[in-house]
Amino acid sequence: MTEILNHLSGRTVIVGSGLAGLMTALTLAPEPSVIVTRAALGAETSSAWAQGGIAAGMGADDSPALHLADTLVAGDGLCDPIAAAGIVTEAPAAIAALERAGVRFDRNAAGELSFGLEAAHSRRRIIHAEGDGSGAAIIAALVRAVAQTPAISVLEGFEARRILMDGERVAGLLCASADGAAILPTAKVVIATGGIGGLYDATTNPMGNFGQGIALAARAGADLADMEFVQFHPTALDSRRRPLALVSEAVRGEGALLVNERGDRFMDRIPGAELAPRDVVARAISAEIARGGKVFLDARAALGSRFAARFPVIAALCSEAGIDPATDLIPVRPAVHYHMGGVATDENGLSSVPGLWVVGEAASTGLHGANRLASNSLLEAAVMGMRAARDISATPARPAGAILAARLPAPADASLVRPIVSRHLGVLRNAGAVEGAIATLLPLAEGDGPAADPGIVALLIAVFASLRLESRGAHARTDFPLKLAQANRRQMRLSQALEIARDTPTYTLAPLYTLAPLYTLARSA
Repeated sequence: MTEILNHLSGRTVIVGSGLAGLMTALTLAPEPSVIVTRAALGAETSSAWAQGGIAAGMGADDSPALHLADTLVAGDGLCDPIAAAGIVTEAPAAIAALERAGVRFDRNAAGELSFGLEAAHSRRRIIHAEGDGSGAAIIAALVRAVAQTPAISVLEGFEARRILMDGERVAGLLCASADGAAILPTAKVVIATGGIGGLYDATTNPMGNFGQGIALAARAGADLADMEFVQFHPTALDSRRRPLALVSEAVRGEGALLVNERGDRFMDRIPGAELAPRDVVARAISAEIARGGKVFLDARAALGSRFAARFPVIAALCSEAGIDPATDLIPVRPAVHYHMGGVATDENGLSSVPGLWVVGEAASTGLHGANRLASNSLLEAAVMGMRAARDISATPARPAGAILAARLPAPADASLVRPIVSRHLGVLRNAGAVEGAIATLLPLAEGDGPAADPGIVALLIAVFASLRLESRGAHARTDFPLKLAQANRRQMRLSQALEIARDTPTYTLAPLYTLAPLYTLARSA
């Protein structure tokens, strides 16, 4: 039986309770809203796991212009400069709003904000809260603020399965709960479901995050953008833990070095060395691993006994794996950390579907381009959550449209998709692997089983990857190792991607890379 939650009818429905979703709801207040979250509020979100803080060009030697310049360089020619400029300029407003909501950012003895350094930033501009536990501290404060805001209703244990449409407009949200199917009638839905890391074996994201929001929006007919760009964090702690624990870029920012099993500091031959953009470092580490080597982060000289005080969360994770960063090398490997692609939105988070906004990692605003600059993700989540809320408030109220009965889809299961994506849509790609993945993923995406939604997201990544015949940012192809002279973003809908997939030649799944192109790509930036 499907229950229609008429007592919540007409409210803005926000799917997800990470930073972007919580900021949307808090900014909307006192306008009523409903947060739908499959877990407890703020739990199972990448935001809560963030060790890095929020990038903000607010230091005495810094400015939004310098922050923008670094963002554009990291984005490897694919950022939308206007969108990026707008978001980085709003950093001070976002920091102020977070402080009003109860977040306490780290300050020095003089009471001034403390700024840390991360890779590819030309200034110390990363603002933390409780050191390397920034994400958890920020989310905890916002969860408390939501609990104290009567205008916000929270439905925990509710999982969004489909956006219901009245023609081309949003009419409601179909959810699964412990009691069965439930429908929220609404003309305004905000997707804030996070990333796609759960499609991969090696990820620093919650394993349940496989791109649900992208699947929801894609099925509703939304435009998708830049889906091929999956960022691998270079330094996940190489252990048995799943998901993998993150060793923050801030550790390298404090002077830690990358070495292989021979003690060779292989990054010193690459511009930027340990603080090169993430795609460059990830490819270099992958090259070492591909030749049969091992890679370690050496923080002994840079931090030594101070490591645990500076990075208590990371120190605890290392201890769990039997490693003391003060005296031991830290084994690391690349792992999926962030998705630059997603649902295409305008400057306020509005998608191509009337009544559907998308904020945070599930969206593609143009800020990140081909490779996200460290700590710009939490900034974007806060800014875009605030912008979407203001846009929603300015949008004339419209009654929810006619809702047709809809069957509750099966719970999603990414286990069939994960091995395909992990092997053939990783740090390095080639035509045989990508096109073979398309052929394998297509029947899953077109089916109606548990693998359908993860299959759709994975297929979109593969189709976009098949069309980008160059290596740019986080998208590296061993068969096209150079960048094209012209940088072009791409948008398409699910229906178009399915047509391309059906017309793609079927290849036997090929070996993903050979060693020689790997080293070429590692050193091209």
